[in-house]
Amino acid sequence: MPGPVFSSPELLSRLVAFDTTSHKSNIALVGFVEDYLTQHGVSATLVKTADGQKASLFATIGPPDTPGIALSGHTDVVPVTGQDWLSDPFTQRHEGGRYYGRGTCDMKGFLASVLALVPKAVERQLKTPLHIAFSYDEEVGCTGVRPMLAELGHQLIRPRAAIIGEPTSMRVVDAHKGPVRWQVTIKGRAAHSSMAHLGANAIRAAGELIGELARIEDDLKKTHANDRFEPGYATLQVTEIRGGNASNIVPEACSFEFDVRATPGLDPQAIEDRLKTFADQTCLPEMRRVAPETEITVTQVNSVPAFAADQSDDIIPLVLKLAEQNDTYAVSYATEAGLFQDAGVVSVVCGPGDIAQAHTANEWLAADQLEACDAFLLRLADWCATN
Repeated sequence: MPGPVFSSPELLSRLVAFDTTSHKSNIALVGFVEDYLTQHGVSATLVKTADGQKASLFATIGPPDTPGIALSGHTDVVPVTGQDWLSDPFTQRHEGGRYYGRGTCDMKGFLASVLALVPKAVERQLKTPLHIAFSYDEEVGCTGVRPMLAELGHQLIRPRAAIIGEPTSMRVVDAHKGPVRWQVTIKGRAAHSSMAHLGANAIRAAGELIGELARIEDDLKKTHANDRFEPGYATLQVTEIRGGNASNIVPEACSFEFDVRATPGLDPQAIEDRLKTFADQTCLPEMRRVAPETEITVTQVNSVPAFAADQSDDIIPLVLKLAEQNDTYAVSYATEAGLFQDAGVVSVVCGPGDIAQAHTANEWLAADQLEACDAFLLRLADWCATN
């Protein structure tokens, strides 16, 4: 008996109903997808977390031992806490040519379109397989896709190429920036503020370090300019800071975080090395003249690589043709494309929806964008059936 056939809007409604906010489990959604695929004769492999509360899913339609094209997307969504929604964010609402709901744009619309394609792809008896690669925890640093990628060439076949379906308004994106985040922790020495010479002020050291980061960003604007992006350079921002206990105490501790949005070709380690050198040569000698126990630590807490597609591969012209586009674009937000490429899978980003709607209250996906994605994927299946 053939499996159930649903349209992409019907599948989107079902996917939105799963609250897969990143701090929650995605197992119910993955179980739904696995069962749906099984009903169409497609087996899936799950790569689970140690506690079994989350999983990535990998499945192949077509020859199981042949590298094909992966259709990749993440199942998690950002929180709705504190946002003013006009309706239940986990109940899809169709109004005015738009599908409203958390994740409709980012990026369950693409997942729904992929799943709607499954019965059509199965009946086409593909020569080049399509791989379905659904991950978790993309929104908190692209952490969930990494264990799945580690299985490529082992438990899972390594795809020849990957299409990452993040919202690009169905434009073909061949480059994006990569976020890298650090935490800086400063240990000084407390003293009464009237006897400041007996203390080592951690907040003052933080200020000096932040000044150096501002100088680093000024240099990045010159050395890593790229007018394909908006803004057209690698950015560096201090995003959080904490320190001090009272106005009459020389602060013993301070910490802050900073974020770099790296353009392709930028080495984030060089930024870390420069800041550490500044700490060792400028901040710590003065602090340790008073308090030898003072310390400054700089720790990278997350990194998603910048992405620049392999222009020598034929994936870019193929996706341009399938998307009926003539030009490629670069974006400043990050995706899992750089991680796929680092894992040896040439990649490109193309998916339905406008990134401006992602993460917002009353998030929505235009119906014509979902239709365009359905048509794009059907053309891809037709190509896979003959190539």
